[in-house]
Amino acid sequence: MAEFTLAGLRIVHKVAAAGSFTRAAELLGYTQSAVSRQVAAMEAAAGAPIFDRGRRGAALTPAGQVLVRRAAEILADMAETELELAGLRDRLAGRLTVGAYPTAAMALVPRATAQVTSGHPGLAVVLEEASTPALLRRVRTGRLDVAVIGVGHGLPEYDVSELLQAAVLQGDLLVVVPETHRLAGHDGTTVADLAQELWIVGDGAAGEPQFGAWPTLSDPRIAYTARSWSTRLALVAAGLGLTVIPDLALPALPKGVRAVPVTDGHWPGRATVVVTRPHPSAQAQAMVSALQDQATRLHEA
Repeated sequence: MAEFTLAGLRIVHKVAAAGSFTRAAELLGYTQSAVSRQVAAMEAAAGAPIFDRGRRGAALTPAGQVLVRRAAEILADMAETELELAGLRDRLAGRLTVGAYPTAAMALVPRATAQVTSGHPGLAVVLEEASTPALLRRVRTGRLDVAVIGVGHGLPEYDVSELLQAAVLQGDLLVVVPETHRLAGHDGTTVADLAQELWIVGDGAAGEPQFGAWPTLSDPRIAYTARSWSTRLALVAAGLGLTVIPDLALPALPKGVRAVPVTDGHWPGRATVVVTRPHPSAQAQAMVSALQDQATRLHEA
């Protein structure tokens, strides 16, 4: 007695998607005769034709429509099963807690998390966003496995004694302008050219890397203060002022704004580093590597 098989269901599903036996065979790397045999076996198991063969390809019969719909569900269930089994075999399975300052959480950390979890489906990553002092406390107490922090000009000298540090990115700042602004189409600008602009600045918890007006600008004109990046960028898009942003956050910029580099020899910059306890787990080491990899990609994009 003929029976349904996963291989047969996969081929039927592919023929239905491709619209022809020939195209399905090409996509699967099979011969057309092998595809035809598998379809014939599934038709025998169904007790009815699955496809109407014609000059324009293979069209599903009513029985074929039922079978393909159920095949899609079965194949999806099998894919989830394979992921769960892979997670059981994965030595990096378990739970990993990662914290970051807000700008790093905009693009860098999500991309690194996607990289790690795609390679290790058994690893569950928990994300937290907080100020740098809070992140360092949580690493020391074991509440966080990995913390992404900002260091450099204008920030406190954070106590990272007895913690392990790894460089992620020595980044640049850019000025964000409305897409209708006079600088929106420029390849760059200067500090002097920003002197008369209105600024939208950050207002966060103590110890967070704050972004005010351009850092070396004298007596900037502050128009609005907002805690969240989404609000600051929305104010820029509405034409109410400019703001600054580190280059690692560029992929998260919304519509309606443009980022413009600024030539400034007096700005020493800030760096993004990742901090762990002295002997990080294999899971934490994988996340550190992913953060460094994604930071390189963001910087080169």
